[in-house]
Amino acid sequence: MGFRFFAERIASSLGVRGYVRNLYDGRVEVYAIGNVKQLDALKNGLQRGPRMASVDRVDEHDADILQEYASSFSIESDE
Repeated sequence: MGFRFFAERIASSLGVRGYVRNLYDGRVEVYAIGNVKQLDALKNGLQRGPRMASVDRVDEHDADILQEYASSFSIESDE
């Protein structure tokens, strides 16, 4: 299973809204909206990653809430 689909599955199961997309340099960006408990669980899942994947690190940054992503979690086109 690809990392974006893995991230979407975890986020959706936790009720997290936002998106996941591949970046041009090979990294994956996850923009997530949720409460502290949801976001902690998402981060733990992302650090684990799907089977057969290698996750080097997960960085966190505060961001403004973008209303266009506030109602669901989606897989976006690559940047």
